[in-house]
Amino acid sequence: MNDKDIHPIMKELTKVTKSMPMPVVTEIKLITNRDAYKILISTMLSLRTKDPTTRDASMRLFEKAGNAKEMIKLTEEEIAKLIYPVGFYNVKAKNILEVSHMIIDDYNGEVPDEIDELLKLKGVGRKVANLVVTEAFDKDGICVDTHVHRISNRFGYVHTKTPEETEFALREKLPKEYWRVYNDTLVVYGQNLCKPISPLCSECTVSQYCDYFKNKK
Repeated sequence: MNDKDIHPIMKELTKVTKSMPMPVVTEIKLITNRDAYKILISTMLSLRTKDPTTRDASMRLFEKAGNAKEMIKLTEEEIAKLIYPVGFYNVKAKNILEVSHMIIDDYNGEVPDEIDELLKLKGVGRKVANLVVTEAFDKDGICVDTHVHRISNRFGYVHTKTPEETEFALREKLPKEYWRVYNDTLVVYGQNLCKPISPLCSECTVSQYCDYFKNKK
């Protein structure tokens, strides 16, 4: 694809994905009125976990502990039981407890709003940090998960080997107007049409721009 094609692609995908289920972290953002702590924790839970499982686990956990001060009253085992069966639930329970202590001890009980500070938290990588700054604080960030990495490369917009490489490539070329919406848009499209295996190219309305589609003809 040509770099300028990103404009018609984003216009079309924004329209198409409006009728599809929103990503779970976006849903939690709306439900909690942009509660930064809950967005952070639900994003941590979402790693390697399907959205319905993340949603249910988040709601169970937040019923017991809706902020860092309440969370540190729970044991690691109690948290693990509440978030089961999310992926790596024992590791995530340990990280959630440690992150909650760090927020209280190092950040006066407030979730930091800068990527570099978020990366200091246990279990928080670039994907989580970028998603938190965009969803919780409405700041510019480019969250790259497997969907964003896969589709950006399928289009031919970037040519990268890892999600982190994709993030930095996108920071160089993706117009700023799309930074906050790029993740949500491509995640939804990746879950429903541009799937990892057997993508539904015949139903795709931006296939004319896509290198993957052109090359498989």
